[in-house]
Amino acid sequence: MSAPGAPIRLLVVDDHAVVRDGISAIVAGEADISIAGLAENGEEAVAAFADLKPDIVLMDLQMPVMDGIDAITRIRERAPGARVIVLTTYEGDVQAVRALKAGASGYLLKSSLRKEMIDAIRAVHGGRRYVLAEVAQEIAVHSADEQLTEREITVLSMVAGGNANKVIARELSLSEDTIKAHLRSIFSKLDVNDRTQAVTVALRRGIIAL
Repeated sequence: MSAPGAPIRLLVVDDHAVVRDGISAIVAGEADISIAGLAENGEEAVAAFADLKPDIVLMDLQMPVMDGIDAITRIRERAPGARVIVLTTYEGDVQAVRALKAGASGYLLKSSLRKEMIDAIRAVHGGRRYVLAEVAQEIAVHSADEQLTEREITVLSMVAGGNANKVIARELSLSEDTIKAHLRSIFSKLDVNDRTQAVTVALRRGIIAL
């Protein structure tokens, strides 16, 4: 961790070099923030955090080897005071809630303005939370919604993969009637009328990922 008055040391975690380079370029213009290290996936992030002890981790969610949620959990298990800001393309409420429950202190979209990223880094370093307004609104809108069960998420993921009910039933060792019952429950919870709408809403909200 940085000494008082020293620049905020940032660990940037993203599997795309162009994103890591872009963030590094943005931070280069700020006297009070410096890049402590870079990582390409969650596993590297956990190791880099232990080695570098940065003040802030800027973490992508969808990455190979280990995703951002698991990395946040692992880092926070070892360092409960770790401060992590999620930087992702996923604005859905479900992904955001998962990240915040895992211990993230901030949630930004990659489409965020440069100023928002810098403001978030400074806010979280100062002990505050920073969740982008549109993400916070999405969380609030769905806060009272009944959540899909793990089985329903599995079924919906298989639907998104183009599988028919018969195939899903066989793969999960269930009857087709049970799969149909799961789908009726999914449609009701997501307030949709068919499989296509269910997949579209679930992808937008971050319930499933392709």
